Amino acid sequence: MTETVPDTAPTQELPDFPAPRSGACPFAPPPDLLKLHDTDKSVLRVRSWDGTTPWLVLTHAAQRAILADPRMSANIGAPGYPHTTAAMKAHAGEMQPSINNTDGAEHVRWRRMLTSSFTRHRMRRLQPAIQQITDDLIDRMLDGPNPTELNEALSLPLPSLMICELLGVPYEDHAFFQKHAGVTNAVNRTPEENAATAGALRSYIARLIEAKMDDPDEDVLSDLGARIKAGELSLEEAAPLGHILLVAGHDTSANMITLGTALLLQHPDQLAALRENSGDPDYVAKAVEELLRYLTLPHLLARRAVVEDLDFEGVTIRAGEGVIASLPAANWDPEAFPDPGALALDRSASHHLAFGWGPHQCVGQQLARIELQVVFGTLFRRIPTLRLAAGLEDLSFKEDSQAYGIYELPVAW
Repeated sequence: MTETVPDTAPTQELPDFPAPRSGACPFAPPPDLLKLHDTDKSVLRVRSWDGTTPWLVLTHAAQRAILADPRMSANIGAPGYPHTTAAMKAHAGEMQPSINNTDGAEHVRWRRMLTSSFTRHRMRRLQPAIQQITDDLIDRMLDGPNPTELNEALSLPLPSLMICELLGVPYEDHAFFQKHAGVTNAVNRTPEENAATAGALRSYIARLIEAKMDDPDEDVLSDLGARIKAGELSLEEAAPLGHILLVAGHDTSANMITLGTALLLQHPDQLAALRENSGDPDYVAKAVEELLRYLTLPHLLARRAVVEDLDFEGVTIRAGEGVIASLPAANWDPEAFPDPGALALDRSASHHLAFGWGPHQCVGQQLARIELQVVFGTLFRRIPTLRLAAGLEDLSFKEDSQAYGIYELPVAW
């Protein structure tokens, strides 16, 4: 028998989403979120920031099922979509169709445009360049001030350089797009601020694409320009796509490098094992999957609107309702990952959902994996005495961002 919970359920009886993290362990998901695993429910209603009551999907198995279900829509303008921020909600009806907010055949069309640019083989070909950039940045770090701030020294420059190379964006513009990426991912910006930053980035990308239509190179923006010239795409469609790739392509990896470094420095036994096995690509790859599982940077995702009634895990979810698949909850599901609170770099964790699941999973995940494998396989080998230059309680964590991280990480050696 299925249970139908009305939208008018008293919101004071519902858990809040997102819940606050614990200062005692800021790397772990919120304690109140993890306690929901003890309810033996895989889906339940929660209270969102705007007073709406979407469904929260908790377990790993249930999230894989719901995120692959064609009755779930990624269209942020669809009725019931559980918006992450007030800015997203305010502009939901104005969003142009793109890879991140379309479904079915339309989404397949967008995704196919990027398939050749983000193949596993093409990403692997970038590995020597990633290694060289990582070593160069560490050389500069060792020659520079000690202590130093890791975001500025390594975490932001590496993925920014790589996404610039891949897309065909001038790296000298990195301060501009890094600043706007921070606004894009913030949850507390006004609709006006969000619209202004989106407009600035899209105008910037559009100008680059137009230039590459006349003088193409081997990069993604040139590929988009060729599709425009072939009549497959308009400039108005291509610019938001480039915007998405630029922001997602550097900001999440940068946060992961910083957050992963801080986490490893809190687990000296695991750090010692990583350092000892840094020359083993298989071990490093496994370690990166465990770090991705443990930290789950897209901590407020994934979100969908229901377009057709369905009975799911003992409840009836109606068309026009919202669903949040909490990726951190899935990645700390004890049924999928025994003793999930233990950081175990030799764990087989590749079935984690840190890149999402289903048709909308992250298109750039192979690039992110290679960047992280190179960085974590190199940093602690090159700087074996690396340590935090501030107390954990002094660090500012990005609970106010859609991509979790740390604003500044002072390190010394």
